[in-house]
Amino acid sequence: MTELVTYVLEDMNKQLERIKKSVTPLDDNSIWKKMNCSTNSIGNICLHLAGNEYQNFVSAVGNNPFIRERSREFETEGGITKEELIQLLERTRSQTTTILSALSEHDLMREVTVRYGHEDWNRMLRVNAAADETCEIKVIGRLLVQVASHYGYHAGQIVFLSKLIHETNEHITGQYH
Repeated sequence: MTELVTYVLEDMNKQLERIKKSVTPLDDNSIWKKMNCSTNSIGNICLHLAGNEYQNFVSAVGNNPFIRERSREFETEGGITKEELIQLLERTRSQTTTILSALSEHDLMREVTVRYGHEDWNRMLRVNAAADETCEIKVIGRLLVQVASHYGYHAGQIVFLSKLIHETNEHITGQYH
């Protein structure tokens, strides 16, 4: 395993542990609570993280089928338990670990195609692209950094939302501040 892959997986695993620790004290209804109409629930963010990680690492880098429905990640309002969300995140991480662990230093410079659903692409970018224009070409090394950063950003949102929903003196991040 390359040094970069090791660092990325270590950081993403640390963020996953923070997510699990944040979700654990909440009940299933709380994880789907939206603070207002312009925010996402913890459940939505968990679905989004699993979808993004799968799309970029399992599908694009691992050359597995593209199955993501990005808009559904944000439209879902319940029906999935916190245990099921954690299992989804863990299962996706397991697939990611297998794929990324096999990369060489040379692979980090290789380009991959990150695919998007047609509707999701147009909604996300507010464009009217043709169906064959709904992908991006990314260098794997850069993709590793981008996905890890994205994961940490949303993990922080989950920690914050959890603290708003379930007041506690426990320091979820393991750091005292």
